[in-house]
Amino acid sequence: MTEDPATKASHPDARERPGNADLEIGSLIALAVGNSRSRIGLFRGTELTSPSAHASDDPLGIARAAEAMSDTADGDDNPAVAVSTVNPAAADAIEREIRKAGLRVMRFGRDMPIPFVHSLDEDGERTVGHDRLMCAAGAYAIVQQACVVVDLGTAMTVDFVDGQGVFHGGAIAPGLKMMLGSLADGTSALPKVEYERPGSVFGKNTPDAMRIGVAAMAQGAVRLLAERYADFYEAYPRIVATGGDMGLLEDDELVETFLPDLQLHGIRRACEMLLESEDDA
Repeated sequence: MTEDPATKASHPDARERPGNADLEIGSLIALAVGNSRSRIGLFRGTELTSPSAHASDDPLGIARAAEAMSDTADGDDNPAVAVSTVNPAAADAIEREIRKAGLRVMRFGRDMPIPFVHSLDEDGERTVGHDRLMCAAGAYAIVQQACVVVDLGTAMTVDFVDGQGVFHGGAIAPGLKMMLGSLADGTSALPKVEYERPGSVFGKNTPDAMRIGVAAMAQGAVRLLAERYADFYEAYPRIVATGGDMGLLEDDELVETFLPDLQLHGIRRACEMLLESEDDA
């Protein structure tokens, strides 16, 4: 196998975003604010406890969850809430409620950088979603090898991280719900349906035909992109799946690892990397 063309040492476009933050991660509350759903959990060291999911438009519920986690934190009566978001408006409302509860909030992209090595161009560096970077950081920290990171949520992302931990970017596609919605909105006859696993290979009715179609599109995209990334890397990376609809891939033998709280693990790892860079300074 040839040397990977985009490692931190060898690729001229690889950029690292170092930084430091006034936080401790002995106890840390990680919060990932998504377009429609948010996840929050308490870390005691590397152990995630009490993770929960909430609607992103329920700031009070999320703040109450954070307050309850703070009350059970070990050795810190006011652990930081580290926030990653792709929905700034929702994150603003959530942060206001969390601060009302007396908790400290630190947001990536505002209070601290995301310390991740990547080979994105300047526009990509400016616009890449925090969720993609955090999931990539979490996946690499857990599997410690080249990986394809599939996040099946409101949108579907399929990204590649090489064996040196360099994030190369990837692909963004509509999620299952979005695909089904576009079929209904873009036609006069197709109904609005929710995704559920079809009971047959063949769509015996229109809703099941739609569900089978969007599932095949998502599964096919994952396989095609994984093959392309493997061709680039000249080795087959591990495929890691996360997101609310990751169950779609459970029967696919190519997908080896399923991690529902991958973004939370990425937030914890990013905080750890910031503290490491501070120690090295």
